[in-house]
Amino acid sequence: MGKAASLLLVALTIGVLSACSIEDFAVRKISDMLSASGGDSLVFTGEEDPELLGDALPFALKVYEILLERDPENTDLLLTTGQAFMLYAYAFVLTPAEMLPEESYEQSLQMKARAKKLFLRGRGYVLDALEIRHPGFRSAMNGEEWRAAIAATTEEDMPYLYWTGSAWLGAFSADSFDMELMVSLPRAVGLLDRVYEMEPDYDNGGLHELYVSYYGSLPESMGGGEDKARYHFERALELTQGNKAGTYVALATAVTVPKQDYGEFKELLGKALAVDLDAAASYRLQNVLSQRKAEWLLEHADDYFLVTEE
Repeated sequence: MGKAASLLLVALTIGVLSACSIEDFAVRKISDMLSASGGDSLVFTGEEDPELLGDALPFALKVYEILLERDPENTDLLLTTGQAFMLYAYAFVLTPAEMLPEESYEQSLQMKARAKKLFLRGRGYVLDALEIRHPGFRSAMNGEEWRAAIAATTEEDMPYLYWTGSAWLGAFSADSFDMELMVSLPRAVGLLDRVYEMEPDYDNGGLHELYVSYYGSLPESMGGGEDKARYHFERALELTQGNKAGTYVALATAVTVPKQDYGEFKELLGKALAVDLDAAASYRLQNVLSQRKAEWLLEHADDYFLVTEE
């Protein structure tokens, strides 16, 4: 090979390598930018038009996944991707499915099945992040060593534990007849309990709100009960200053329906509807969705209560 040809080959090689390096750098920068905002960005949580966000999210989900193909060990991006899948599953698949009329029963089942898959997909991404942070974590969670694996996590792992547990519970809420998920629920709750040990008020009351639904749905003989649900309800109200409609909806559905207390059911949902959407911008999307759910529950109270006359 001549000297000129050799120089040309070197130049081309440097050019290709530089292009790859620049591309990798760009991917990393975009990934960092997206993961920095994460699920807490007001672009998501502060949106007052759920449909606008619902139309945009599928594209965003695929962008996250494309970036992860190039940057698969970016734990922040894995967390953000998992959060986004969970948001989409809950807000735009599961919640609409739960509010379909009886004549759309088959459609509701199909949507819930899809929501379950999306929750599990989101859980998978966050579990990938935990596996990177703690090699062997996945296999431990599938075996008898799951308690030890959870106990070995630290405060820096809290977002990953919280969102993995949340997605796990979300998948079960979409399909409560899935026996495999039901048997694995102690692992999901174990993740959340670990967060509670380290920071009881995590997510500014979000963890307490999860506990309202969880403990309210379990009898005392299984570690749940109304007293525990109400404790977490009151604490969530304190932390959010009553500005989160979902807290009221959680107690209404988890406690007052089983008790057949229509009076408190109506009162709680009235408070949910009275929440000012502008009082806390970070809750706006959740509040819009929770208020829609509250309105629907009040309109369909006869489906949940034997007596709806006060």
